[in-house]
Amino acid sequence: MKNIHGIIDLVKNSSETFLKIVSPNDAGETGGHQAGIYLPKNTISFFFDTPGVKGENKEQFISINWVDNTTSKSRIIYYGRGTRNEYRITRLGKKLIVNSLFVLIRIRDESYNGYLINIDEVDFFLNSLGLEGQDVLQKGVLFNSNKKITRGNQVELFNNSIKTAKNEIVASFKPRARLLIQLGDQLIKNESIALVELVKNSYDADANKVNIYMESVDSPEKGVIIIEDDGYGMSADIVENVWLEPGSDFKTKQIENLIVSPKYKRLPIGEKGIGRFGVHKLGNKIELTTKAENSDEVYVSIDWTDFDNYKYLEDVPIKIVKRDIPSIFKEGETGTSITISNLRKTWERGIAREVKRSITALSSPFKTNDSFNPTFDILDKPGWFDGLLKWKEIKDYSLFKFKVTMEGGAISKFEYNFTPWETMTKLFPRDINENEKIVNALKSLRFKNEKNKEDYFSLSNFKIGKVIFEGYIFDLDSFVLKLGVSDKKGFKSYMKSNGGVKVFRDGLRVYDYGEPENDWLGLDYRRFQQPTKAVSNNLILGAVYLEREHSGDLKEKTNREGFVENDAYKAFKNSILHSLDIIETLRYSDKKKLKEIYGPTPKSSPVISTISEAKLFVEKKVGDEVVKKQIVKYLTKIESDFKRVSENLLKAAGAGLSMSVVVHEVEKIVHEVTKVLKTEKGSERVLKLVTHLSSLIDGYAEIIRKSSKSTQDIIEVIEQALFNVEYRLASHKVEILKEYQNYTGHRNIKVAKNLLIGSLMNVIDNSIHWLQQKYVTSIENGIQINKKILVNIVERDNYINVIIADNGTGFLIPTDDIIEPFVTAKSGGIGLGLHITSEIMEAQQGKLLFPEFGDFELPNEFEQGAIIVLAFKK
Repeated sequence: MKNIHGIIDLVKNSSETFLKIVSPNDAGETGGHQAGIYLPKNTISFFFDTPGVKGENKEQFISINWVDNTTSKSRIIYYGRGTRNEYRITRLGKKLIVNSLFVLIRIRDESYNGYLINIDEVDFFLNSLGLEGQDVLQKGVLFNSNKKITRGNQVELFNNSIKTAKNEIVASFKPRARLLIQLGDQLIKNESIALVELVKNSYDADANKVNIYMESVDSPEKGVIIIEDDGYGMSADIVENVWLEPGSDFKTKQIENLIVSPKYKRLPIGEKGIGRFGVHKLGNKIELTTKAENSDEVYVSIDWTDFDNYKYLEDVPIKIVKRDIPSIFKEGETGTSITISNLRKTWERGIAREVKRSITALSSPFKTNDSFNPTFDILDKPGWFDGLLKWKEIKDYSLFKFKVTMEGGAISKFEYNFTPWETMTKLFPRDINENEKIVNALKSLRFKNEKNKEDYFSLSNFKIGKVIFEGYIFDLDSFVLKLGVSDKKGFKSYMKSNGGVKVFRDGLRVYDYGEPENDWLGLDYRRFQQPTKAVSNNLILGAVYLEREHSGDLKEKTNREGFVENDAYKAFKNSILHSLDIIETLRYSDKKKLKEIYGPTPKSSPVISTISEAKLFVEKKVGDEVVKKQIVKYLTKIESDFKRVSENLLKAAGAGLSMSVVVHEVEKIVHEVTKVLKTEKGSERVLKLVTHLSSLIDGYAEIIRKSSKSTQDIIEVIEQALFNVEYRLASHKVEILKEYQNYTGHRNIKVAKNLLIGSLMNVIDNSIHWLQQKYVTSIENGIQINKKILVNIVERDNYINVIIADNGTGFLIPTDDIIEPFVTAKSGGIGLGLHITSEIMEAQQGKLLFPEFGDFELPNEFEQGAIIVLAFKK
């Protein structure tokens, strides 16, 4: 930046300046939100007179004058609704570069000067202001040359006021005795989670075995629950200063310092120091017996009902008994035993089965963990678990298996297997890896942002580490179950209770992902949106694996209901959804073949077929000619009405698919008109843009007018379609090769012009999308490509063929599948475009073709791309 010395002088002479190093989060690279500078709460006085109020959003618009003589109408916003509680500056109109320096100087109310200091000039800039080595700049600060950094001035003033106060009162928090009971009740949702928390403690204690026994649990007074492990146990000192200390940071420090357990080298799973108080959820009395190596056996008894007799927690007496002669852990054994009695509820068969399922699901069913084996039994109620299917009995029913590894910003390993059952003799297995065309084209991680645009992101922007997503996909269609599932009811019930995607960290379950009530990936909604492609929770048994050491930014909620939904979590979730989208696309092709061979025979038009059968029945069975004639008349009218409604729905769908493009194109042109008006103050350029906007709207309006076939000049139709997407092509820097302009053959065809324009636009829009995917992949591999679309007309075999070819990725799924409804390889795509185009061509007595390269004369650069032909009869 040429004016850096001048900017330094401005900062030095200003009363206050906001400074911040641009983070990946600010630049919008984390996938959590749009780009915008994060503002620490102690800097808001620079922008707002009063702070925001939680539960409400608050915003203010300011003008920022930039060094390049442009001005942005930026927004200062406080996000206070929902779980958010933060301030940001958005709509800066500038690309934010990570590690550059954002500088904002206030000139007067709502008017500021803004500067972005290049990365290679940041150190010089900060040194000149005496700010070198200031870590606080990563969070954002207010600065002036007299006071230097003013961040934290509020704290300084508060401290000064204390020093001058005449009546200082020193106070402390005094937790009530009932606090621990409230923790157990409110932070631990149910009995399953309470027991799982205790099992996690056994895992952290390096246990190999943890056994849960119950007896007489259908009677709270007589019932008893025992949790016993063979871990390294606790000494009296640990019991007193860690186990009896709510919120202890003992495990947190172990995690921070990467201190692993001595035997199995485990990092702690728990870290909040409150999970053990979930035992109150189970019973009112607890007896703890534990023994560490070279220590006495320790015994502690706690009756939670006694806590009502004391006001403060520190008043409750807890007796720790040391036994030099152990009663449970003899002959050098170590471990912990917890006995819970005076149960808080009557246990029933349904609750017990749910707990059994939770304990069984604590470890991934796909991985054998010989070092940790939790078990659960009710000694006097063995029949309560009869009929519970096990994973080994279910596994062979899966048809599809996958395993995906994601690191940084891409998929590094990919395995997909379709394995037909032995009864499916007409089908063959299929194996796909990361070298397959579709996987290679979509390996970069991406998601749909708030504006429904595709954004790329990287897991390496956070402490998430490597993510492995593994699973099995099943099919519950009746024609499939008939081919090999004997206990159909049991199988469906198992999938309903156990289906979904669970998360495991260091091999142990993170609750409550994958539970029936937690559709954290929105699988059921996706299935509703794309019924033929997407998988719902009851069709998949999936597991996501994380490493504790490398996933520190994924923090578990205090209430044990998943991770805190921060930007790291959003990136983690989006990585799973991206890989699942590829898996679903591959599965669709195999499922389609399965259905074609073994599924029910489809009818071309079931409604029309039913009406025809009804007419035939009336002709044969109704004797009264007047009545017969009247019935047939009504059936004929119904048939006619149905056909008309179908055609109108087809037109509406075509128009609906185009509307998002309409809005997008119009918005861009209006933006450019505004920009030109500001900079040029009116010119021929403005007139041209406004005229173009008017023509564009007319062109789109044509799509939604009533359709009827008429004789059209095919070249004029192509020109109109290209005109409608002109700005989209230009913004994506796509070159159009208009070979059709050299066509001298028969030009007139009889078609519904509006529907054909919509079809051409849809095909071109698809090309633009996949050209961009090819461009991104090529850049990552250090290759530069020029994005091109070729449009030509060729007369052949009594057909006029409109050829649209691009040099993008080509078709990533079979062309037989691509015209089916709700099938797409686009991330988050609807999958209706080519289906509607195919239907439109059929209605025009034409054909939608997907020729091989060489079927038509095309330049070699289009060999790997997509080729589509719209063929019309002369």
